[in-house]
Amino acid sequence: LPPSPVAALARQAGLEVRTPATLREEETQEWVRGLHADVAVVVAYGRLVPAALLEVPQHGWLNLHFSLLPAWRGAAPVQRAIIAGDTLTGASVFRLEEGLDTGPVYAHVTASIEDEDTAGDLLARLAEKGVALVDEVLEQLASGTAAPVAQREDGITLAPVLTPADGEIRWSETAAAIDRRIRGVTPAPGAHTTYEGARLRLGPVTQVPEVTDLPAGMLQVSKHEVLVGTGGCAVRLGQVAPAGKKWMAADAWARGAHPAAGAVLGSGGVGQLGVEGGAA
Repeated sequence: LPPSPVAALARQAGLEVRTPATLREEETQEWVRGLHADVAVVVAYGRLVPAALLEVPQHGWLNLHFSLLPAWRGAAPVQRAIIAGDTLTGASVFRLEEGLDTGPVYAHVTASIEDEDTAGDLLARLAEKGVALVDEVLEQLASGTAAPVAQREDGITLAPVLTPADGEIRWSETAAAIDRRIRGVTPAPGAHTTYEGARLRLGPVTQVPEVTDLPAGMLQVSKHEVLVGTGGCAVRLGQVAPAGKKWMAADAWARGAHPAAGAVLGSGGVGQLGVEGGAA
């Protein structure tokens, strides 16, 4: 695997870089102890630091987590916040302890979730804010002014890792819920449905409030747009990617796929209800 940007920059600076699969091996733990570090910083590590190492650095391990703790503890806080319809999120720097993202918080910064944000968009903004936040906490530790605060006992939500199943679109849900789910799983693991039994990947969609009579999952194709019915108003498809093919505009896909009148996404087949229009 190619090195991460952090690893590449560290090597350019002549620093030792190790990439152990786990911190549980004794050899790796001895290496950590031998560093005699003042503090360790963790970002998007995705694994628990063994209890035996938590108190090794003088100031412990700092974690930059992309939520306003105690909201969205876990591996996918940005994605889960978007899917849930949150309008405000942020980043927190806290000290690791044995519980999952339960440690005291040194500092946090807030950020709005915009209507068109994908998880990738929001994560990029939070990462920029998080750099300054980590620097701020490190300076406080160095000056002896850091004052971590225990997390609240209320408002706890969990953000388990996403799986491909989280990206499967259920067209019976409201247009707003479908919009949020697609944006929340973009770019990974990605949103998808089926057309004639084959997977069709989906990019972000646009809600169409004026179209409310299209049955859930049914396609309505015109020359310049492809609408799909939901449990509420219709949505307009943006970019799609049929199985084994590159991303393309939905209207370009429809011109090649020629969906029949009454075609339904997500059913593995073609519906029986009629609908005016077809691929031009």
